[in-house]
Amino acid sequence: MKYKLILPILMIAALSASAQKKAPATEAIKPVGIIKNLSDSALLDVVQRQTFRYFWDFGHPVSGMARERSNRSFDYGDEVVTTGGTGFGVMALIAADHRKFITHEQAVNRMLKIVNFLYKAKAYHGAFPHWMNGATGETIPFGRRDDGADIVETAYLFQGLLCARQYFTADNPQESRIRGVINSLWGELEWNWFTRDGRDNIYWHWSPNYGWAMNFPIRGFNECLITYILAASSDRYPVGANVYHGGWAQSDFFKNGHTYYSYKLPLGFA
Repeated sequence: MKYKLILPILMIAALSASAQKKAPATEAIKPVGIIKNLSDSALLDVVQRQTFRYFWDFGHPVSGMARERSNRSFDYGDEVVTTGGTGFGVMALIAADHRKFITHEQAVNRMLKIVNFLYKAKAYHGAFPHWMNGATGETIPFGRRDDGADIVETAYLFQGLLCARQYFTADNPQESRIRGVINSLWGELEWNWFTRDGRDNIYWHWSPNYGWAMNFPIRGFNECLITYILAASSDRYPVGANVYHGGWAQSDFFKNGHTYYSYKLPLGFA
């Protein structure tokens, strides 16, 4: 069973890495190959390493940003990178540095590449689009009217960036630069703008060409809770508790309160 689980993971990593431009051979992470009779712990190690290979070997060569998936297989062209996926990639980078999959210097250099790119990339009231051109930082529309800010994808990105700010703490120019840029980006993000003139809700999209035409309020128990948490945590542009209670938590159907494996689950389903 464990062998059957790991084989698709290895195949996906291999296919993705061969689909378009990869990291130079000197930087690439060596594949582990197919391993039989893995223990649960060893399986998790392999999955983590292979997951990181996707973000490391398959990152955009200019920006270091993550791909949504294989650009060539899905006819996106060579340059599409994804904001939220890059947040996941940053988290994987921290784990990889800690696990010694790469050197700390390599991790620092990749983070510098990413934050320096984001510092110059197109943003709207501090929020980034879902897709960007990984070479220029210009917006690539995700849909006909989705050609501006995506506050949920931006939240995923900042999950990773804020963790990186807390992780890269050395007193040297490189890591000081990482922290400084992240602090600057964090301070410029106007979370309250996405309440659409002060409504009790955060709205997912805003376009410089179509305004709020997509009209997508974020509500209910889903993957977007982090958006409300970060929006309430902003130093300069926070949202109030009324936005959480009036928008995302409009009902209590997703309250839980039960205990599973000795952990109490406040929210979510049984």
